[in-house]
Amino acid sequence: MGDRNTLTNAAGVPIENNRVSKTAGKNGPLLMEDYVLLEKMAHFNRERVPERVVHAIGAGAYGTFTVTDDISHLSKAKLFSEVGKQTEVFARFSTVAKSKGGSDIYRDLRGFSVKFYTEDGNWDMVGNGTPIFFMRDPMIFMDFIRSQKEHPEKNWRQDEMWWDFWSNVPESLHQVIWLMGDRGAPQGWRHINGYGSHTFSLINANNERVWVKFHFKTDQGIKNFTEEQWMHIQGLEPRWATKDLFKAIDDGNYPSWTMHIQTMTDEQAANFKWNPFDLTKVWPHADFPLQRVGRFELNRNPDNFFAEVEQAAFSPGNVVPGISWSPDRMLQARIMSYSDAHRYRLGVNYDHIPVNKPHATKANTGYRDGFMRTDDNSGSRINYHPTEQNYPEADSSTAPPPYAVEGMVDRQKLDAPDYADQARMLYNIMSDDEKDRLVHNIGGSLGKCAQSIQKRQIALFREVDENFANRISTAVKEVKPPKPDPKPAKA
Repeated sequence: MGDRNTLTNAAGVPIENNRVSKTAGKNGPLLMEDYVLLEKMAHFNRERVPERVVHAIGAGAYGTFTVTDDISHLSKAKLFSEVGKQTEVFARFSTVAKSKGGSDIYRDLRGFSVKFYTEDGNWDMVGNGTPIFFMRDPMIFMDFIRSQKEHPEKNWRQDEMWWDFWSNVPESLHQVIWLMGDRGAPQGWRHINGYGSHTFSLINANNERVWVKFHFKTDQGIKNFTEEQWMHIQGLEPRWATKDLFKAIDDGNYPSWTMHIQTMTDEQAANFKWNPFDLTKVWPHADFPLQRVGRFELNRNPDNFFAEVEQAAFSPGNVVPGISWSPDRMLQARIMSYSDAHRYRLGVNYDHIPVNKPHATKANTGYRDGFMRTDDNSGSRINYHPTEQNYPEADSSTAPPPYAVEGMVDRQKLDAPDYADQARMLYNIMSDDEKDRLVHNIGGSLGKCAQSIQKRQIALFREVDENFANRISTAVKEVKPPKPDPKPAKA
């Protein structure tokens, strides 16, 4: 049988669409029947052994979250129950693309994850140092990460790979400008904001829902490196950010972040200018102002990096009563993907590892056996249900309220032609100096790429601002082409 050029799954079955996931209605949730997406995510989660596929380089610390403002009318989550209430936390910061051994201050997004050890179990706020992302459909997330990794033949990262991908994904425009601007190279973990990025929901004691976005503003202030600074420093100390965080805590200079939320009602969501569940968009603060909630401080370094930082596992699936999800496609895929990656990397019982297990309550599951089971495996208790014997009961009072979905089941592309709107807003609030550095950073990277990629990406920049695109066009022409490999000396 001859070779064919049709994309298939692992069983050889043709795939009808490799870019759009299947949802219930255009803005509805994902479906478990989307085997193309599930297989693609499951295979992606198992492509590296044993380090994280993404966020491999990172640092972490323990601390305390304290409620400063009452939001109990919005959420019944116990950690928000009263002003002054304190909850133990563990935070991990990371870079996204590079593998272990790389620098922790190079230009990249930053992971920003906080595990809250609450009485109702662990809430994992799994976010980034940016309120947006490169895409709004999870079907192409795996392809994006591969574009950020090493070339399959040459085995080093290449600018042309990521610009090739971005220039073919117009909705990445907002995040690209953020990444290539000043905040793409922060001065360590202490000087970045954290964001839940996705739209989540808060549920109160009356089972009423509001949509929510989480923000964590650094109390140390935003500080960033120039392109030349981080390139120089990473050659001297590739673990600059990790050392900075550890030494600050060790010296008693405890870093802290103030937590805020934005909220949106169903009516506001229905009338919002953009899809409120689109991960490439923000909610303007003028329309949805920040509401202060509390503050967390990191005040204790781990005793053992491997046990507590390397084995730390966060999942957007870990939400507690009073906090829930939304129809955001990217979020719904992450609910499955993160925990699946942990089961592969750390084993099916990864939640038994001390840094991951609940601290303020006790897990009481029906799960048994599996690799690295280290407790009593629930002894002689029956491990099936229903049964007339003793077995934990489900608590229906913790169920979130339903929300309506409608529409035909299909692979419906989120194709709103609005990808330049907020990218333009971001560009327009930059100072002239910030714009100069942005053009400099993009020109130095995009200038290494093929002209076809440059042309496609500059066309996207032109939708943001004509002068911006013209300056980029000039900047890429000034980049000197790489020198050819020297000829081997004659014998």
